[in-house]
Amino acid sequence: MELFGSQCISTPCQNGGTCLANYLDDTFICHCKDDFIGEHCEKGATSCKELFEAYNFNAARLATLRFGSTPVSVYCHIGNFGCGDGVWTTVMKIDGSKNTFNYNSGYWSDKNQYNTDGGKTGFDSQETKLHTYWDTPFNTICLGMNYGGQRRFVVVNKQATSLHFLISDGHYRPTSLGRDIWKPLIGSEASLQWNCNKEGFNVGGCYHSGCAVVRIGIVSNEQNDCDSCDSRLGFGGRGSPDDSITCGNGAGSYPDNGDKNIKAMGYILVQ
Repeated sequence: MELFGSQCISTPCQNGGTCLANYLDDTFICHCKDDFIGEHCEKGATSCKELFEAYNFNAARLATLRFGSTPVSVYCHIGNFGCGDGVWTTVMKIDGSKNTFNYNSGYWSDKNQYNTDGGKTGFDSQETKLHTYWDTPFNTICLGMNYGGQRRFVVVNKQATSLHFLISDGHYRPTSLGRDIWKPLIGSEASLQWNCNKEGFNVGGCYHSGCAVVRIGIVSNEQNDCDSCDSRLGFGGRGSPDDSITCGNGAGSYPDNGDKNIKAMGYILVQ
């Protein structure tokens, strides 16, 4: 005769999970540990949202995502901090005063992490690029900038297998937020020229040395074309008016709110 609770005798729970038997109907559930998920704790999550659906945590926390056999410590944000409700996975943090993630940086096209310790913390000044850049699919991107002691955010509804997929090949991929949605990332000091207003991923009117380009964001021009843009607002920048602004807002040649050279701390999260 089979004993009640015998399901647990076969140790069905993997990766250190604990088997909890239901003696009334001879079933069991696995109590997973170390952020493993699945009916038998057999797999790891590849996003904070997937982890939340398994554990239902109610506060931002450091979590372990797993990509094959590779564990990655990632800070998971939760709640409406500016991008709407939900759980958000950290992908990158960019210091606009540093050259790490300028437009030409190899980090936009490769699959190498940078300063993984920076991915273990929240909205601070530590730069990072995590495994989530090339291995976490999403439907929505949360973009944030910290300037003047205030964090501001904008949401981009864009579905992709990863951010690497959208950016690494250098091909332009448009969005349609509009300049009045991008500018609040900086606040009242934001400035752009009036024309062109090309936006999205791998954005530029021209791509030779000196032209304003951004990996994510918007570029503008004072002329009725995109051939010589002198202003930009976004992430992974290069070119006019100040090549050293890698995240933030640069504007020259008759922009709508005066010339600007604003370096911001940027945050890129996905859901």
